[in-house]
Amino acid sequence: MKHLNITFIFIVLLMNLVSFKAYAWFETIDGIKYELGDSKGAVVYSAPGYGHVSIPSSITYLGNEIPVYSINNGAFRYSKMTSITLPNSLKYIEQKAFEDCSGLTSITLPNSLKYIGDGAFKNCTNLAFITIPDGIETIGSNTFEGCKSLISISLPNSLKEINNGAFKNCDGLTSVKIPNSVTKIGSEAFYGCSNLTFVTIPNSVKYIGSEAFAYCGLTSITIPNSVTEICKRTFQDCSRLTSVTIPNSVTSICNGSFEGCGLTSVTIPSSVRNIESNAFADCNLKNVYCYMESIPSTGTLAFGESAAYITFHVPACSISDYQNIAPWSEFGNIVALSSGDEEPTVKKCATPTISYTKGKLSFKCATNGASYVTTITDTDIKTHNGNEIDLTVTYNISVYATAAGFKDSDAATATLCWIDSNPKTEGITNSVAKVEARPVLIQSSNGVLTITSEGNTKVTPIKVYNTAGQMKGSSSMTNGMATLDSNMDSGEIAIVKIGEKSVKIVVK
Repeated sequence: MKHLNITFIFIVLLMNLVSFKAYAWFETIDGIKYELGDSKGAVVYSAPGYGHVSIPSSITYLGNEIPVYSINNGAFRYSKMTSITLPNSLKYIEQKAFEDCSGLTSITLPNSLKYIGDGAFKNCTNLAFITIPDGIETIGSNTFEGCKSLISISLPNSLKEINNGAFKNCDGLTSVKIPNSVTKIGSEAFYGCSNLTFVTIPNSVKYIGSEAFAYCGLTSITIPNSVTEICKRTFQDCSRLTSVTIPNSVTSICNGSFEGCGLTSVTIPSSVRNIESNAFADCNLKNVYCYMESIPSTGTLAFGESAAYITFHVPACSISDYQNIAPWSEFGNIVALSSGDEEPTVKKCATPTISYTKGKLSFKCATNGASYVTTITDTDIKTHNGNEIDLTVTYNISVYATAAGFKDSDAATATLCWIDSNPKTEGITNSVAKVEARPVLIQSSNGVLTITSEGNTKVTPIKVYNTAGQMKGSSSMTNGMATLDSNMDSGEIAIVKIGEKSVKIVVK
């Protein structure tokens, strides 16, 4: 009986295996081999290894239209093709899909793309231009490693992570702007980019991995004040690097962080608690400005074997401590910081201004090179109960400015709403009512409200109430603008009545 049970189980397992394989089969159409059977659609399995390859958005199989949604692992690896057209149905490029395609010079990635696998374009040595579409959140490990001809890369605002070795040994890159959405730059991300002289690292970046920019051509670098640790050999052997700004958010400078750089002077902020071995070795340093009153934990040869030739500037109250503790005592000259050597402070970005014209919000900031991070909430987007919904058509806007070398600015806020040009419209017979409306932007600063309305020539009464119903101010909007003092404190809720439209705002 037991023997029969085992035989029965074996037969069932065999039938399941056969059934599973029945759902995966291959079909070759116009020289392109597809893997079918996936409910999501067709996967490009392989294609001709020469000339131009064009992948369609769908294929017809047994009378059915099947979308092409993915390129398989290593599908074009070592291919000799010179160009390729990718469809807008494509969502995934898997690992090593185009590795070692040395004939490719450029490729257009479709906006439908959601994922690029590790090593997808590794060693595409003649690939010169590529734009990463919006929607991609991660550039995987070694994705573009060895793309020596890559001279231009556009990174989307959706990007959150640049993983290990993503652009390793991309000799052609000269500059990279990392968008504000990125929070992580992985180990060796830009290792060996010998001609990379300029890179902007935004304040959104919280982690920069070991050797991320080692052996690059950087001449100066500003580490954002969101970073707390400079990892091992992050900037090792950047021989042209003569200027570095270390923010007072950094608490640890790890092994070989700046070893072999071209630094002749460096400023170490008072926030630093740990400097590891060889952190600044072989840098040709002449002056080190140190603002740490308490002696940090320090590894051997943190400043190399030439410490005897470096002038070490420290707080006057700590000179004797530094003179009696190795390796600080090895400095040839330890002197007090002068009154002019105040610790550099990181300035804050100027608070941006908000305007609305021709259907677009725009922002300005007095800080050069600033970019903007915006949050917009719509009070109508929520779960409603009942058989009627009262739509307010109101957006609450908050924006702050960010720039390399600066702290993020204070947030600027505004409320954008639309008011009916003719609120007493009658006789609407269509199922969809067409109501003429105009935009109104409401901002407050120190209790003063500024209300603007693009293209509005009508005189519109403005009244401001607190939540208890007491009127706190009134004015009229003339030629599309009104200013009034609400006489309210910061944080209070104000009800601004514009004609017959009422809008709640938080007073600043």
